[in-house]
Amino acid sequence: MIDTQLNSLGFAKPPKDTCVVVAMSGGVDSSVCAALLHEEGYKVIGITMQLHSSTSTKEPSCTGQNLGDAQRIAKELGFEHHILNYETNFRERVIEDFADSYLRGETPIPCIRCNQSIKFGDLLNFARELGADCMACGHYIQRHIDENDRAHLLRAQDTVKDQSYFLFATTQEQLDFLRFPVGKWDKNKTREHAKRLGLINADKPESQDICFVPDGNYAAFVKKLRPMAENSGNIVHIDGRIVGKHKGIIHYTIGQRKGLGIGGGVSENNAPLYVIALKPEDNQVIIGPKEALARDILNINECNWLFDTTINDSIDIMVKFRSVMKPTPAQLIVKENNTADIHLQTPQYGIATGQAAVCYIGDYMIGGGWITETALS
Repeated sequence: MIDTQLNSLGFAKPPKDTCVVVAMSGGVDSSVCAALLHEEGYKVIGITMQLHSSTSTKEPSCTGQNLGDAQRIAKELGFEHHILNYETNFRERVIEDFADSYLRGETPIPCIRCNQSIKFGDLLNFARELGADCMACGHYIQRHIDENDRAHLLRAQDTVKDQSYFLFATTQEQLDFLRFPVGKWDKNKTREHAKRLGLINADKPESQDICFVPDGNYAAFVKKLRPMAENSGNIVHIDGRIVGKHKGIIHYTIGQRKGLGIGGGVSENNAPLYVIALKPEDNQVIIGPKEALARDILNINECNWLFDTTINDSIDIMVKFRSVMKPTPAQLIVKENNTADIHLQTPQYGIATGQAAVCYIGDYMIGGGWITETALS
């Protein structure tokens, strides 16, 4: 009788006969992922993407020391490692889109675009070319196989570290090939394993900024690429009054309260004012009271769904339109042409176009799309 017991990656063969490519950024999560799989006896091939060159004294991800850390860990543990130069692809698909999104008055999320087109696009295809059985990543998200052998994505056990929001664009075909070994852990356990395994980056701090803007000054970065982004224009109250001048809409985001650059006396009793809308076509920043920010209808496009959709059916979901927010109840209506409408049960504030609306049923992340318009019913 043939033993069909599955190994920890879900294959009916010994680990030594299973080839797994590990996407290694040089950070502790992906390093632990690679080291643990190597320890289990898998044939591990580490891959690190060189996405951009460092232009700051603060070291961004996937450059400099991070590349060196990934190389050194692979060498010390004794598994194969490659560095792939994707700088051109990253600039064209992620950085240029980031800059253009700001010019459109949007609030972009380049990490999702990178996962969508580079990491789970180019890198995953390279892993297949190497003949790998799967590709493993250090993301905090869980992969579950149902009774029909279909793969699903669930929120991480550690809800604080959960990265499901950034992976909504993962397709079913990609998910079949992907594995997330640390998704069932919290960060402390990952660091404990890093120390046990003697990894040089066990105590490396986490980056909180976009990797190609390590100092967090997004406006200055966009200005270098798109000098016209700092063209001055009017700050307009929602009642039509011109109340000030701005130095470029890239300095403003929906829901912003501080740093508006207007004096007192604009609102009754000097009540706080917020950025309500950005109108790049008129080069205007629209401001108003907080209640004017309320929205309960989201229109999304470029949708990706990890369930069988039916056009115009209404589905009860939970939705996030920011990565750190608690999911809020809503109804999802899937439309044609990769679009959908989301009706929030309770109006929410500060929802920006260009952000992602990511949908959940329980802990299952079922997909989502990019917010193109918002409204109040």
